Amino acid sequence: MRQPSAEPGFRPPQQARSRESLQKVLAAAEHVLAERGVDEFTVGAVAERAGLSVGAIYRRFSGKDQLLYAVKDELLGQLEAGVGEALRSAAPELREVVEAFTTALARTFATRDRIFPELLDGQRADGRDRGLRALAGIQQAFVEAAQSCAGEVRRPDPALALRMTARTVIGSCVHRAASSRFWPDELSWSAWAAETTELALAYLTGHAAPG
Repeated sequence: MRQPSAEPGFRPPQQARSRESLQKVLAAAEHVLAERGVDEFTVGAVAERAGLSVGAIYRRFSGKDQLLYAVKDELLGQLEAGVGEALRSAAPELREVVEAFTTALARTFATRDRIFPELLDGQRADGRDRGLRALAGIQQAFVEAAQSCAGEVRRPDPALALRMTARTVIGSCVHRAASSRFWPDELSWSAWAAETTELALAYLTGHAAPG
């Protein structure tokens, strides 16, 4: 089980029972964040959801900011791991790599489309930095996975095209999660992944217009 690498002051538990208790707190924090957003996220609400005392939360975390960081770190770690595993399992063909990338993103966001935008947009600079590191990491993972099939790319600069594709797909995913409650597109996340795959492949395999 992955342990959060939260900001200084947080001590990941070593015993199995303590790790289970931590996961219970993080699950409760995730639920509160999804229901109320960052602005109304409180340690008291998390404690109530987890069935613990406020003091029990404070024995592990220094306060709201550190708890939010731990939730972010846990979820972003799951995103990084999911995308990495999907790309490692993909066949070395451009369609397979692009499809694995978009599907892995969609799968992670599908159950947490309210939470990720809150986490990526909120918190102090250190929290934003963790989000940016995760996005940069999954972009690089896609570029590296696609290197073996770069010969299929029909853009003037294949390396640039792959980076643009990763960044555009990630941006589209985050934007969809943030805006879908107010601007729905009537698609499931799996349908979004399929359509986004086709858009990306059209760009990568289409010839650029003369300059």
